[in-house]
Amino acid sequence: MQITEPDRKPPATERPRGRWGSAAMWLATVGLAAGCFALLTLRPVHAQDRTDSAPRQKTESPYFFVKSDSPELDRLPLKSTQVDVRIAGVIADVTVTQRYRNEGTRPIQAKYVFPGSTQAAVGGLNVRLADRLITAQIREKQQARIEYETAKTEGKTAALLEQHLPNVFQMNVANILPGDDVKVELRYTELLVPQGGNYQFVFPTVVGPRYASAGPSQAGVGPLGGQRGHEVPSVGARSSPQSENANAKWVAQPTLREGVAPSTQFTLKATLDTPMGLQEVRSRTHAIDVKKSDGNQHAEIALKNDGRPLDNRDVVIDYRLAGEQIQSGLLLHKGQGDGAENFFLAMIEPPKAVAASAINPRDYIFVVDISGSMHGFPLDTAKDVLQRLIGGLRPSDTFNVLLFSGSNKMLNPKSVPATSANIAQAIATIERYQGSGSTELIPALKRVYAEPKAEGVSRSIVVVTDGYVTVEREAFELVRRNLDKANLFSFGIGSSVNRHLMEGLARAGMGEPFIITDPVQAPEQAARFRRMVESPVLTNVRATFSGLDVYDVEPKQLPDVLGERPVIVFGKWRGEAKGGVSIEGRSATGPWKQQIRIDAATPRSTPALRALWARHRIAALSDQEALQAGDDLRQAITDLGLKYSLLTQYTSFIAVDQVVRNTTGAVDGVNQPLPLPQGVGETALGAEVPSTPEPETLGAMAVALSVLLMLRRRARRHDARKLTA
Repeated sequence: MQITEPDRKPPATERPRGRWGSAAMWLATVGLAAGCFALLTLRPVHAQDRTDSAPRQKTESPYFFVKSDSPELDRLPLKSTQVDVRIAGVIADVTVTQRYRNEGTRPIQAKYVFPGSTQAAVGGLNVRLADRLITAQIREKQQARIEYETAKTEGKTAALLEQHLPNVFQMNVANILPGDDVKVELRYTELLVPQGGNYQFVFPTVVGPRYASAGPSQAGVGPLGGQRGHEVPSVGARSSPQSENANAKWVAQPTLREGVAPSTQFTLKATLDTPMGLQEVRSRTHAIDVKKSDGNQHAEIALKNDGRPLDNRDVVIDYRLAGEQIQSGLLLHKGQGDGAENFFLAMIEPPKAVAASAINPRDYIFVVDISGSMHGFPLDTAKDVLQRLIGGLRPSDTFNVLLFSGSNKMLNPKSVPATSANIAQAIATIERYQGSGSTELIPALKRVYAEPKAEGVSRSIVVVTDGYVTVEREAFELVRRNLDKANLFSFGIGSSVNRHLMEGLARAGMGEPFIITDPVQAPEQAARFRRMVESPVLTNVRATFSGLDVYDVEPKQLPDVLGERPVIVFGKWRGEAKGGVSIEGRSATGPWKQQIRIDAATPRSTPALRALWARHRIAALSDQEALQAGDDLRQAITDLGLKYSLLTQYTSFIAVDQVVRNTTGAVDGVNQPLPLPQGVGETALGAEVPSTPEPETLGAMAVALSVLLMLRRRARRHDARKLTA
């Protein structure tokens, strides 16, 4: 017990020196409290699934690019990227030309990580070196690496294209001699599926900095193409067919500082041809120049230089057809030669959604990323989206919100009714967060799936994030294994969202992805979500074929159809092209059926269907492989990649010039840096940053602040007694 002596005056050596002495005590107290606060909140980022007894392992991460002052080595060999897009109907053919030039005095090996469309069927690679054209060959991945390393050692110029993830690729070009100008041409095809009558072509330009947890499946993350520091040995990682993806060796990429424009030139031109008139062509991400002709059935599109970098955000081009129609129907392709395969694609517009009044109550859990990479525009937009999503719930619905970064926290112990008071409280709480910490997605999802729900209630999980993580495989598997508990919708927010994660989460959760690259898109995407989740517009969906002998149909089982997205069926056919396809199901108003017949007007020469079918089959097998967590399907995926000349997780493109050009044997590795995506700050890179405060940390902070206030009051009373003494 402390006994105070109010009448005792301290000796001269103890007396504070006027108000300055009190201020000094105050500052010392503040300093002590601040130090305690920092120790409490700036704790190391903990790994996903790491037990308390497990040692902490520091992962590699994106790092800032520092250019050497030496003129001997060209650290920025990628000089330009040129994109040529040709859209005919619902199919886009894309050619990407990367131009590398060595302006130094030493031979180099250039390595460049770049994004691609999640829907791309990558089917070709050429290398142009002076007047020589080298056509790449598809190989099994390890064989391609062996051929590349052999060519590099022998002094031959070679190019190797590898897939790290379905939307992340790495180009390797060996033995670029001083003065060399090397052009690498990448070709891919993708299907453009309309949503709500809107067609959208997306060309990603930059890979956002990914956070790699130091958990078992993420240990051993190393730098891109070389050593930076040391690699942490893998601890307990599964020997899975996608172990390279799980280790994500591309995560430690060099990145330009915030505000530093890339030195590479970027251009994109597109031509658009449709069977019916174009109503609108626009881009919310870039300024574009559009020239229409042929009765508005043809358009030429080019990016305009408005003084800002063009390649630090996705290029998104939207267009609509006259009368708000979509190009539904049947496409055929008849192969040439003995043993050639024939392919078909059916695209059918779904029925309209039913009124919200006919829908049973639902429970929604919103999982919101508040990590460092979400700071600024992404989190501000996420708050706006949540206001619209939560504010649009019916009073009969229930909801909860989980905020996560390095740790996670539920706003309420259990889901609460969507009353005005509960909605206002949730929005006010979310508004206080500004974005900091790491991105521990897996523990957040596990916590959500562990939440109990009332009997007979249908639950939807809504994940809001930029997706800058490397745990796609674990996340997809977790969502699939919990489909009996909830379906899942994903909202990707940012200028360069990890679309592979967002689309994969929604596909695994039988939901739909929503991508917002600009704040003005928030209202329309929130409205689209509400229309979609009110009810599936078509259930018990099945496809039947009459007169057309079909096989290898994808998907094998058609899912329920959500509003605004058409039914897509791929497959092969034998014999004569006749008959047609019918899509049947049950809508809110009863049985529904739509039929498409093959006639003289049915397109019969669509060679892209071959690659698109194979790409769809590979994606389905990859999903199944992730669920089984084994390598039983590795050979099947490899065989498809080799047969149809497609880039996969197990096949790569290799091009080798047979001329020995580098006789010195020396070659310097250069990792081409990437710009930070527009709207992403340097808090997303490299440093250990504050985690989301856990409840015990918040309690400790409250204690520290209480002590601080108590000491402040005591100092004031002491000063008052001194003045009256």
